[in-house]
Amino acid sequence: MALGQSSFRRILLSRLLLVSVPVLLVGVYVTYRKARTAFLETARQNLAESAIRQSQSISQAIADLRLSLIAIGDSKLLQSGSDEQKKKFITQLAANLPPTARCMQLWDFRTQKLAVSTCSPSFANRTSPSFWGTHPVKSLLTSQQVYVYWINPSQISQPDSHQLNLGLSIPIYNASEQLQYSLTLYSSLLESTPLPPGSLAGYPVVIDQEGTILAHPYSRRIGKNIRQESDVSRLKMLIYNAIAGKQDFLHLFSFDRNGLELVAGYSAITSPITNSKSKKWAILSVTPLEKALAPLDDIKKVLFGLMLALLTVTVFAVLIISWEIARPLEKLRDYALNKENIHSREEIPRNFNIKEFNQLALAVQMMVERLQAWGDEVLISWKEAQDANRLKSEFLATTSHELRTPINGILGSLRIIKEGYCDSPEEVAEFIQQADDAAVHLLTIINDILDLARIESGKLSLAPQPIELSALVKEVTDILKGAIQQKGLQLLLPQQEKKITVEADLPKLKQVLLNVIGNALKFTDHGKIAIAIEIQQREASAWGVIKVSDTGIGIDPTQQEKLFRPFVMADGSTTRKFAGTGLGLAISRNLMELMGGTIDLQSQGLGQGSTIEIALPLFSLVNPCEKLPQSDAYPV
Repeated sequence: MALGQSSFRRILLSRLLLVSVPVLLVGVYVTYRKARTAFLETARQNLAESAIRQSQSISQAIADLRLSLIAIGDSKLLQSGSDEQKKKFITQLAANLPPTARCMQLWDFRTQKLAVSTCSPSFANRTSPSFWGTHPVKSLLTSQQVYVYWINPSQISQPDSHQLNLGLSIPIYNASEQLQYSLTLYSSLLESTPLPPGSLAGYPVVIDQEGTILAHPYSRRIGKNIRQESDVSRLKMLIYNAIAGKQDFLHLFSFDRNGLELVAGYSAITSPITNSKSKKWAILSVTPLEKALAPLDDIKKVLFGLMLALLTVTVFAVLIISWEIARPLEKLRDYALNKENIHSREEIPRNFNIKEFNQLALAVQMMVERLQAWGDEVLISWKEAQDANRLKSEFLATTSHELRTPINGILGSLRIIKEGYCDSPEEVAEFIQQADDAAVHLLTIINDILDLARIESGKLSLAPQPIELSALVKEVTDILKGAIQQKGLQLLLPQQEKKITVEADLPKLKQVLLNVIGNALKFTDHGKIAIAIEIQQREASAWGVIKVSDTGIGIDPTQQEKLFRPFVMADGSTTRKFAGTGLGLAISRNLMELMGGTIDLQSQGLGQGSTIEIALPLFSLVNPCEKLPQSDAYPV
């Protein structure tokens, strides 16, 4: 072993461990951080939505209590009934109050005493007589006349002191329309529900615009101002954002009895204890960060267990892989070094620090190159033989069929005439015409074969000349117009007035165009054949382009390129149905290439028609930026 080299197995083992273990640890850590971020983002969204729901719930509850109190205040029994009737009426109402309403009191202004009360003594004398003294004469009760005020839980004894305690009062007038009573309903909003781990709803906190805490889970904070809190700057920012109409999320660090980090969503409502719409209450939905991220504890346990399991599996896998890879390579090295040393066409890399790679590189590369060369030769020879055999079979089958058909027509017509089966000179002339047509078709097939042979042997001569494309298209379509009309197809021709001139051999270009339009006619049973002429800019030169589109049978995209090869149609069924040798497009492409042009075919698939594009460079200088009028036949 040379200096500086090591065993392949030892290096493979160390490298695999060096790569896999850190990647595994980083992957576990990234997974944990992504899970924490996802949980925190979920908490942010849910707390913001929870604050909005609580705001709506408080506003709706206060509005419902206002309406209920107004409806009760209009009762005739309270205005003119006896004391016993009033007491019975209020007692019945209190029994049917909604969950947010606690009790009711009727204050008598004449005696300055409670006339009726369903409340505990801690709620007594909460109404302000001076407020209702300013309304001695009856007026129409509206929600604006409902006097709403906040009750500090420190002034009453109640177990659920964190709730938002409100009093709602309305005036009651006697039959003489004089103020006699005030009816007060006491309510406690925001029910007390303990937050389970993982809760994303949060507990409610209410703070008015001046910073007074109106509701909080811990009664010692209720009634205090946020200026007394150590996290006053964040609380001020929160109230400012809520009053400004933002619905967002914020971290708090000193708003809990244990100084835990909190996450809070917030919203705002118009203060119900004032008629000014500019006064607001900030509604918070708060939960400890550790509770919002409680599900993360389970994920940490799972990730820790998964990490240990993966580390164990990784170590065993690396040991097995290193053995599995190194052992075959060592055997291959021993085998390859005993083979004949053949000079390689490429320089062998020699900068490895692994002795087995230095030894195997030479032997394996030579064997692979030799086998690849042999395989390529065999594959090419096999494909060439297959193609040659297939083309030979296709050529013989197609040509014999195409030659036999017109020959049989000629022989049949001549024998009918020869044997005297014709009854009149007109019938003789008809069979002679049929024989003539078959002979012309036979001559066309032979000419196609000879044209292809001359093209491939390079003996075909060309006589380039200026050709005006519109005139050429008209000449060709006039020849085929009868056949097109007989088949019931619509022929759309280009309408532009601008002449486009290219340089080409007129008979050969006419032959190509006849072939292309003839194919469109042959393979289209219904619909239309559209021809368009335009100028295209190709590689800094202007080209004249003829596009022939049809609504015929279309061509499978995988078969399109084959159509330009000799004796080829899309499939055998097409050959049987439409006949032909398959030489037309092959000859057309060769002719276009000889004239310096191109011919291409496009089709979306079977049944979707096809478009053939014939292009030649312009003969005269034409501004390539000048646009031709749109053709009615083909959308350019």
